[in-house]
Amino acid sequence: MTQELRVSDQNFTFPPSPNTHTHTHTHTLREWRWYRFEDAGLLQMRDRRRTRRKRKKGGGDCSSNSINMTTKEDLEAIENQISTIQCHGETALHHTGPGLAHGKLKTVEKGRNWGWLLSGFISLNILLLGIAIVSGSVFNQIQISSSHLLIFLILLVILTTVWMVYYKVHTSRVHRAVLYKDSHAGPVWLRAGLVLFGVCSVMMDIFKIIYYAGRMHCDSPVKIAFPVVQALFVIVQTYVLWVHAKDCVQIQQIITRCGLMLTLSTNLMVWMTAVTEESLHQTVAPMDPSYNSSSNSGHSFNGTIQGRAEDSECKCSHNLCDIFEKAFYYLYPFNIEYSLFASALAYVMWKNVGRQMDEHHSHKLRFSPWDVLVGPVAGLIVLVAGLATFVVYEVDVAQGDPKKTERALIMHYIMNIVAIILMSITCLIGCVIFRMDKREQVSGKNPTRSLDVGLLVGASLGQFLICYFIIVAVLASGVMGSTDGLNLACAVLTVIQLCLQNAFLIKGLHREPFIETETETSSVFANVMAVRERDPERRSSSIVPTHALPIPLGILQGRLSWKRRVLKEICAFLLLCNVILWIMPAFGARPQFDNTVGSDVYEFQTWAAVVNIGMPFGIFYRLHSVASLFEVCLTS
Repeated sequence: MTQELRVSDQNFTFPPSPNTHTHTHTHTLREWRWYRFEDAGLLQMRDRRRTRRKRKKGGGDCSSNSINMTTKEDLEAIENQISTIQCHGETALHHTGPGLAHGKLKTVEKGRNWGWLLSGFISLNILLLGIAIVSGSVFNQIQISSSHLLIFLILLVILTTVWMVYYKVHTSRVHRAVLYKDSHAGPVWLRAGLVLFGVCSVMMDIFKIIYYAGRMHCDSPVKIAFPVVQALFVIVQTYVLWVHAKDCVQIQQIITRCGLMLTLSTNLMVWMTAVTEESLHQTVAPMDPSYNSSSNSGHSFNGTIQGRAEDSECKCSHNLCDIFEKAFYYLYPFNIEYSLFASALAYVMWKNVGRQMDEHHSHKLRFSPWDVLVGPVAGLIVLVAGLATFVVYEVDVAQGDPKKTERALIMHYIMNIVAIILMSITCLIGCVIFRMDKREQVSGKNPTRSLDVGLLVGASLGQFLICYFIIVAVLASGVMGSTDGLNLACAVLTVIQLCLQNAFLIKGLHREPFIETETETSSVFANVMAVRERDPERRSSSIVPTHALPIPLGILQGRLSWKRRVLKEICAFLLLCNVILWIMPAFGARPQFDNTVGSDVYEFQTWAAVVNIGMPFGIFYRLHSVASLFEVCLTS
């Protein structure tokens, strides 16, 4: 009877006697059911056993059939009792469980809201204070020097580095601290780009240390301290983001959110400082008496960093200062992009704090160079042509000859127009293919995708701003000559290309990736073996399984479908075109200043402000488009 009860009750075991426990015992559902069964069912079983024994002793007229019937009735009664107890138990837990769950949910939501609110206030205050200090350090007439800005940055960098060490050493090693990983956050190619830009940033800091070491006798020592601290910060941050970019932290959520917002704010401040210094270095005011008259006090807006260094009486103690100064200015674009990459990864980690997710929907994406050919070749042609025209443009403009400058501008505009037309056509074809594509849209919350789309749309506003200012300036002053005509055409086509590329990327980022199954692979192997078994002449042939061949599996299984192949070709071509459109402005091409139509219409200070605000966002847009195009290529 005991064995039958064990089978009917799913192998329940007797609980320990209550007398053996001196403390309050927390019962599970299964133990609770068994206690109820012990209280109600065992007592009835004991009474029925006693009744049967009395019947056997009282007379032997009870047949075996009646005994069997009694046994069956007992089993049915026991099963009914168990089901009744289970229903009551589930009903009781149904009434008590939601209340407890709701209380825990309210506690979690309350802690999450406090963490978001506090970390948001920290980031907002740091950024607003930093903007005020950076803006004040631009003007000499305000008593805020670059040393004050560097002291503020050193404090931020040290605090952020201390928190990252604390997160790595303590928080991430606590038991059950990271229960989930966001498969979409921090892909390996994005972290590899972070490492590449981080190495260039460390090199820039080394060059700065050597440069300012030669001016240490007459310049502030803070200018040497900041590159040292920043190099250490870049190394620690790169390691932490490489290892923990996918973390969904479940403990110390308020501290972690505040630390990640501190990291985000520090990177944005470093980015803002680098962009300001690079913009002032690239901005050269025209030699005009009206501007000189407004700057008799020597506190003009358009003084460059180089001009300040020349005006000062501080002389370098070694002969390598000029070389290292030019070197670290050429590395500024990498430092700028590093700060933005780190900010994006920190933001995704901040969104993932306390997030609970399943990873069953993640897909392993891989890139095969056998899938594309035409797109990379065409993109390489555009890339090489763009590099050649960029070098010629820089050489001709540096000579200061108006004729050579105009010729360089015409060549630059023609190169950009050809590249933008080709990119617009490919983006339009890609949008049509996505319209025909039957893949489902990505469902569920995804902080990485939301951030990608937001950055694409937000960063493109910088180029939209410059293009529309150019269009209005050219139309207001009148199209005079081929230079103005090409400038107008380039601005209009750039607006069209930005719209088409944004649409293509947003559609591509929100598509589910193609899922490769192993049915085709197994069928290839099975068919080969079947042929060998059915055809005796081929049994001795040298056919081997597909996994043993050095040829890629895609060739054995056939080519990709035409839609997938065209999408990959488009992504590869657009990727290389965006690379050259990033290189030219990032490394010094400023046709907005070399062509004076903007400064003639808006005055130089207004035009310089427009370009220096929009250009960093436009540069980041091109590089972020490269990352997004690579991901769309993988999912296609």
